[in-house]
Amino acid sequence: MDLYREKILDHYRNPRQYGKVAGATHRAVRANPVCGDEVTLTVRVRRGTIVDVRFSGRGCAISTATNSLLLELLVGKTVAAVRQLQPAAVLKLLGVPIGPARHHCALLGFEALREALATKP
Repeated sequence: MDLYREKILDHYRNPRQYGKVAGATHRAVRANPVCGDEVTLTVRVRRGTIVDVRFSGRGCAISTATNSLLLELLVGKTVAAVRQLQPAAVLKLLGVPIGPARHHCALLGFEALREALATKP
């Protein structure tokens, strides 16, 4: 269990895929008014494949770590495949169970991703 907590802290302190995509084709902004987490997600898609995806904003350890873990897996995946991704799979990336009150924190970036990919460039 401590190994997973270390992974969460590592991704929180050193988030992967952090920043903004130059030449983004898709973008979404989401916020959690309860805890103050905010995320902007930018994506560049070419021929139906994600070629770059990044997030920016501020969030708690769970929110930031989940964004980092999720987005580093998406480069090279098709938009169609990413659209099939389910919330339970995203929560599993953390490696530890989290309470229902933290689900929104963990899924904030995923919700932004879904919103971004639902729009046409």
